[in-house]
Formats: sequence, structure tokens, C-alpha cells
Amino acid sequence: MSFKQRLIILLMAAVSGVAAAQQQKVPSRIGTLEFTHDFANGYPTEATLKKLYDERDFQRACQAYLWSLPAVAFTSFQRGTTTQLGAKNGQILAILSYEARQGILTANATTPYYLGFADLSAGPLVLEMPERGVQGGINDAWQNAIPGTEKPGKYLVLAPGQKVPDDTAGYVVRQSPTVNVFLGVRLTDPDPVTAKEALAQLKMYPYAQRNNPPTMEILDAGTKRWSGLPPRGMAYWERLNDVIQSEPIEPRDIFFHAMLKPLGLEKGKPFKPDARQTRILTQAALVGEAMAKANSAERRFADGQFRPGSHWDFALRLDADRPDDFWNLLDERASWFYEAVGAGAAMAPKRPGPSSAYLSAYKDKSGEWLDGGRTYRLRVPPKAPIELFWSVTLYDVDTRALILNKQKIADRSSRMDLRTNGDGSVDIYTGPRAPKGFETNWIPTVSGKNWFAYFRFYNPTEAYFDRSWPLPDFEEVK
Repeated sequence: MSFKQRLIILLMAAVSGVAAAQQQKVPSRIGTLEFTHDFANGYPTEATLKKLYDERDFQRACQAYLWSLPAVAFTSFQRGTTTQLGAKNGQILAILSYEARQGILTANATTPYYLGFADLSAGPLVLEMPERGVQGGINDAWQNAIPGTEKPGKYLVLAPGQKVPDDTAGYVVRQSPTVNVFLGVRLTDPDPVTAKEALAQLKMYPYAQRNNPPTMEILDAGTKRWSGLPPRGMAYWERLNDVIQSEPIEPRDIFFHAMLKPLGLEKGKPFKPDARQTRILTQAALVGEAMAKANSAERRFADGQFRPGSHWDFALRLDADRPDDFWNLLDERASWFYEAVGAGAAMAPKRPGPSSAYLSAYKDKSGEWLDGGRTYRLRVPPKAPIELFWSVTLYDVDTRALILNKQKIADRSSRMDLRTNGDGSVDIYTGPRAPKGFETNWIPTVSGKNWFAYFRFYNPTEAYFDRSWPLPDFEEVK
């Protein structure tokens, strides 16, 4: 080989070595990222481009999961009542049995539920709310309370863009921001006669039938097994697509809709995800739910604890004086709607009056997750800050519905005949076996399954709001 040939080879090797030296591999949280030169001056390689776009869409889908929880829960609830229970559009449904309540996220086990879904594209709806004996109102498809509908009155509810009729005398007109709406009420009066009278005054029917309102036909769900709970996997995104296609886009949600377009979720277009989109959405449904579970069970919000050092949290972080702000709080909103249905000012009161307040607990006094295989005691102090009653209810972590046990017992409340201590306190026990002598105070749990609890105050009084009433944590009994 001549000197000239050797020189050319050496020069080529040197150039190749410089080029190789200029390429850079950068470690990152999502793995190694490769660039044509150094990070500042180079472009991503083809493999890195694919990795970055997949990660971008995955992260967006995880956040979209948290954002969409209230709407997906709503449409899943609506589908369950219509396809599994056979409720008609606008028909009121009675949820009374232990079995029927298991189809609802964190239903209480104490008061009767009456609910109904309506598609306003079929025409405006009339709602007549009784003077007394009920708590509830109408929510839109994002589970935002439609203002005023929780108060007694005769309401005319219209879909977005629906023209207000000429004949509105005697009605309080409300325009829903969504096409689909939900009526949910609880009967709170312990007197069965008064409760029956209140139910007889509760009416929901099409405005077109206002001159001859139909007889109120309430469908009893009985003990039929059904589910209004949000699905997992790709079914979650299919439910979200139902919402995207049927409901208007709120201005505040424009960016979320833009983020979902590369994943095949777009208004006016069929949802037919390809293999890449399906893979990313399936993973995001898993990680998104894990984030939602963490966000609910380990709330990291300012002033979120009922009392310092307590493991009781305020379950609904809604400011009753500024309820509309809640819908702009992504994490606070997601923490509630991952495990609950409906939200309104009367469910997060700031002062005494007709309302219901909620505390939630996921850990015991020592900071350990509540475990169905262990026995705990909750000592409810005397003089609970309530005008009506209190209740403590246990829920399954998997479904976020009433805990499933063979005894069909999920709650204990001050309306029940409970054993009381000498100082007026009440010991509530949870565990696989009933403590001797406290059978009436026992809520059965199941080994191998975690659970969480809600403590409800119906018409709370001042000692709840100033937090002077000390509700202790669940304490394990060895």
C-alpha cells in the first residue's frame, strides 16, 4: 500500500472518529436519548424521535385521564342505569338495596337514593324539587351542579343553545352547559311519612308534557347486580370518546382536546386507534388510574387534614363560596371524582345549615393502610357536631363502592341502635370477626382486601367547622 493510500485511510478514520465523538448519548428519566452531535447542537436520532413522541403522548394521556374522570364516571353511570337497569330517558330510579348501591361510587348506605339521567337533545326538561326532606339537585355531564336546582322550586332545564320557550311563567330557567344531565337526591328525613310526602313531590318530565304531566313512574333497581363504575383499559377511552362526541367543548378544556388528537380522540371523528395509539392509551389508563389512586388516598393539598396529625382528610376540596373555581383545580377535582359522584357547595359546607360534610380515611393511627385482615376501633366522641345524624361507611379500594361482605353491612350510624360507652362515645369496630359484645357496632371486612372510610356529617354544626370536635383515627386492636 502506498504512502498516499495509507494517508487517505488515516484521514478517513480521523474524520469518522470526530463524527463519532460529536454524537452524544444523554441519560434521562425515560432512558438514553441519542443526538447527532452534542445535545445543544445536535438533532435526535430516529430512534430517539420515536421515543420522545411516544413519551409525549403517554404523558398527555395520563393527565387527560385525571382531567376526564368526572365525565367518564358520569357517562359510565348513565350507561349502567339505561343498559343494565332499563331506566328510560328522564326516568327516576330508586337505589335502595345494598346490592344496587354497589353500582355507585361511594354511595352512602343510610339514606335512600333517587336518581335519573336525561338527554336534553330530546327536548327541555322540567324538574320539581320538594319544599323539604331531600338533598340533591341536577348536575351536568361533568358533574358540576347546575346552580339553584338543589333548592325547592319548579325548574326548566335547557340544553346548550336550546331556545328558551315563550311560556316560562312559573319556572326557574336553567341552561345546562352539557346535553346530558343527572338528577340525584337523597331522602334525609327519618320520618317515613314525611319522606314519602317529599318523594311524591319530586317530579321530572319533558317540558312538552307540561300541560298534562305523566304520572311519576319510579323504577326500583331492586337487588339486581349492575355497575355504573368507570371501566379500565381501552374501555375507559371509549367512554371518554362518547363524551367528546356528544358534549360541547368547554373553553377551559381546549388544550386537553388538542392533546388527545394524536391519540385518535377528536370531536367529529371516529375513534379507531392504531396499534401505537392503543399501546400508549392502554398503558396510560393503568398509570393514570395509579396516579388517581395516589391522588385520592394520599392527598397533598394545603390544609387538607381535618385536624393536625389526623388521618382524616376533607374528601371534597371545594370552596362553597366559590364553587366554580373547583372545576379549574385538576388534582383536587380528580381526587374526588376518582371515588365519588356529584359535587356541589352543599357537600363541602363552610358554615352550619342544611348540608352534608365528608371526611375520608385511608390509613390508621400509625400511618399504615387500612387492611381488611386486621381489626380496628374508631372511637366516635360524644356530642357529634350534627343536627341530623352521622355515619361511617367502608368502601372497597378496587371498586370504590360499598365494601363487599357476606353480611351485607357497610356502615354504622347514629340512627342505629348502637352500644354506647359511659361517656357517650361510640366504639365502631371493623375487622373479619365481630368483637364480643359489640356486634351491633361492627362493620365486617375481608382479609386480603384494603378498604377506606367516609365519615359523614348531616347538617354539621359549629364544632365541625372550627374543628374543635376531635374525631380520632382508626386504631388497630391487636
